[in-house]
Amino acid sequence: MNVASTVVLRRNVWFVVALTLLFSGCSSRTDTAGSAEDSGKPRVALIMKSLANEFFSTMAKGAEAHQAEHAEEYELVVNGIKDERDVSRQVALVEEMVASGVDAIVIAPADSRVLVPTLRRAMEAGVTVINIDNRLDAEVLQEEGITIPFVGPDNRAGAKKVGEYLAANRKGDQVAILEGIQTSFNAQQRRLGFEEAMKEAGMQIVSSQSADWEMSRANTVASSILSEHPEVSAILAANDSMALGAIAAVKSAGRSGEVQIVGFDNISAIQQAIREGKVLATADQHGDQLAVFGIEAALKHLSQEESATSDAIEDVETPVDLITADTLAPPTP
Repeated sequence: MNVASTVVLRRNVWFVVALTLLFSGCSSRTDTAGSAEDSGKPRVALIMKSLANEFFSTMAKGAEAHQAEHAEEYELVVNGIKDERDVSRQVALVEEMVASGVDAIVIAPADSRVLVPTLRRAMEAGVTVINIDNRLDAEVLQEEGITIPFVGPDNRAGAKKVGEYLAANRKGDQVAILEGIQTSFNAQQRRLGFEEAMKEAGMQIVSSQSADWEMSRANTVASSILSEHPEVSAILAANDSMALGAIAAVKSAGRSGEVQIVGFDNISAIQQAIREGKVLATADQHGDQLAVFGIEAALKHLSQEESATSDAIEDVETPVDLITADTLAPPTP
């Protein structure tokens, strides 16, 4: 069966599922670009983590802008979960997208291990899968007997850049790390990058704890760390949402200006915090383009399928840049 026939078949499956969901009262947070009718164009599903996180809302906007510019080439379905830890909902989204007949899934997995079996089943159903942002676990991929290309930055290298900048501008030698969800590969890599930079600089990590990528959780964890370790002179947060929580904790502890903070993602709120001197640095992994890179890889693979070529999709390393007060772009008027 060629790709065109496969696409038509999936449209029919999608139509049946859509009717089922309509009459059963089911719903999901899904935005669709393009017509729901059979257009003959491939349908790509973007499945992200929490849209409450500015990084992922920026990612969604970038993907939607790309689709608008290439409306004749593909249709886009955008999905996100409400909570970074709601892995079961993300699993359900993958299953829903497969049932709806999408041709490709581009996913930023909430967990590097749990999603793999579900993605294997998606691939067995003929869906192209591209992994972005958070790399899937290599051991679990091997156990499942599949290969899924990763399109994204070197998180460890990006975190190390941020840590090295902190070390070069430090006010003290004792620091704490706010980790992401510990089963996520990008959280592990960012922690390792921070640790490597601190070790090379001879700085001591007195506490390293997960704050689950979330601002409120980071506020609580950072407050506890500052209470238990008043000698801490810096907090390295594995994403900018947690850096915002650290800012609030430092302020509540009466230590604004004393405790340096760094983050990762370069969201707009952190850009303003850098300008105000509340945050020293962050890393920009170009969230507005990250999903686009994944979508382009998926479309390339679908095109190869249609032309009967069989080249494997390779990993694509995307840029990650250090952002400081000196390198930050001026605010938009």
